[in-house]
Amino acid sequence: MPESTKPESTKPELTNETIRLLKRRRSLKPFNLIAPGPTPEELTDLLTVAARVPDHGKLVPWRFILFQGAARERAGRLALEIKLADDPSLSQAAREAELTRFAQAPLVVAVVSRAAPHAKIPEWEQLLSAGAVCMNLTIAATALGYVTTWLTEWCAYDPRFAAAIGLAGHERIAGFIHIGRPNVEASDRPRPALEEIVTIFEA
Repeated sequence: MPESTKPESTKPELTNETIRLLKRRRSLKPFNLIAPGPTPEELTDLLTVAARVPDHGKLVPWRFILFQGAARERAGRLALEIKLADDPSLSQAAREAELTRFAQAPLVVAVVSRAAPHAKIPEWEQLLSAGAVCMNLTIAATALGYVTTWLTEWCAYDPRFAAAIGLAGHERIAGFIHIGRPNVEASDRPRPALEEIVTIFEA
């Protein structure tokens, strides 16, 4: 067959734009995430994509809390009040760290797990679904040119802080996703070699 009449291959490229996006995703510290944050339209897209995850039983075992504008400072004050209740002698540097905990990136999205006992759906699967929400959100933000940091830290596990930001007794923080524009170039970190993490189940 002449070269010019050979059919084009229908095999997709191994490295397409989605794969390139996933390979370049990086995290930065919240203090490296600056304004502007997502527009209202972008935020709607981000949350819509974040919610498109596997969800056994269609339980929607997660929800979002948004920290924007002055509300970020209020969350920091709540964190500081709890820390001071535990240790009134908290250093000035530690106080400042709590006050700015949610105020560095222009947007922080708390992904809240609502996993609960169910007759058919294990709680473990519901928790994994919330983790998938966090990952979808970080990928979607990367696709829009933002950088993210997925954190928990002490306040994600403190029942007093959970209550202060409106969590019910059975709810838990799956992650605080800090989103903003980078003010430095994000460098990669060492990644595991596949031969160290892949096992082939033999026939």
